Amino acid sequence: MTGAVNGSDIERVFRAESGRAVASLVRFFGDIDIAEEAVQEAFAIAIQRWPETGLPPSPAGWIITTARNRGLDRVRRESSRNDRQQQAFLVYATEAHTEVGPVEDERLRLIFTCCHPALGPEAQVALTLRLIAGLQTPEIARALLVTEPTMGQRLVRAKSKIRAANIPYRVPDDHELPDRLRSVLAVVYLIFNEGHVATSGHALIREDLCGEAIRLTRVLVELMPDEGEAQGLLALLLLTEARRPARVSADGSLVRLGEQDRSLWNSALIEEGHAIVRALLRRGIPGPYQIQAAIAAVHADAATAEATDWSQIVQLYDQLLMYTPTPIVALNRAIAVAELDGPEPALAIIEQLDLGNFHLYHAARADLLERLGRVDEATDSYDRSIDLTTNMVEQDHLRRRRADLHLH
Repeated sequence: MTGAVNGSDIERVFRAESGRAVASLVRFFGDIDIAEEAVQEAFAIAIQRWPETGLPPSPAGWIITTARNRGLDRVRRESSRNDRQQQAFLVYATEAHTEVGPVEDERLRLIFTCCHPALGPEAQVALTLRLIAGLQTPEIARALLVTEPTMGQRLVRAKSKIRAANIPYRVPDDHELPDRLRSVLAVVYLIFNEGHVATSGHALIREDLCGEAIRLTRVLVELMPDEGEAQGLLALLLLTEARRPARVSADGSLVRLGEQDRSLWNSALIEEGHAIVRALLRRGIPGPYQIQAAIAAVHADAATAEATDWSQIVQLYDQLLMYTPTPIVALNRAIAVAELDGPEPALAIIEQLDLGNFHLYHAARADLLERLGRVDEATDSYDRSIDLTTNMVEQDHLRRRRADLHLH
């Protein structure tokens, strides 16, 4: 494929393919830093060449090949200074195409590898989001509700610990898989969330990440068919993804759940998600992802927003809070309470939450204050939410909501 290539084209390829390239090269070289830096170098070369030559027939293949060559050059240069790294490369270069083990999917293999028990849960999730989803430090910080400097330090420490502990880049044995499942599910869930609402940019949705998260979850379910939480996550992602065609209007603006044209929802994904939820209910061993899937199923059951069974949703959030008593779950429960009992009790709930740096907290608070007629306070909350939002579609939506306050 040839033709004009601009920076946005290359950025699109980077966002879609960098995770795959890093996963491939970590396995090849056995070193995170070499893999990441080689992929960065390959994209730097692409920025110089592709505007003149056009996109190659396989941009992903071009990036991986170029990055591998750059990584090999670095290994050869440093071999005399770091014999262990050279030995690691020789091992992985010869074994990378023969090792199979219980996890055959390459990116899922790397997720399980990064979710090593020697790393803390936060480091496992952060590192895997970086390597697999290609998320940058600000995006990961936002996903995990920490500051960018904190996240940067966490990533550096995680990679240093892998080197210092000589953690092997290998597939876990069968008996090791269940112990790592919780972190793996968290990673895949956060990959989907980043696709569902991108941290930054001019598009609300990153379809590549949503699709990749669903694909990885399907592989997980096939790998571990008796794990109800893996099935629960799959159902949750399918039921959430089913709403995607209605989430953005023709002009690219955000459409809230209550205002979506439900005839646009993907009925095949809803049917599949419902079938999984029903099977899990019969099994009777609930978990957090299963409960979230049940909440999504209640939304999907309603032909109109007004027909939503908010009482059942609040009950499910009560159950979810017993498993994951986090401020985010409490915030989502409060939003459901507002639909069931009105904005005043919901506002009383969220005023107690420590989510001052989370833009959706301020957006929810602004909505409740607006419904209570407290326009000045709602304006301030919309302003705070806008300041904390880096996705342009979300920002535009919040600005419209703020402007509408003063039209009534």
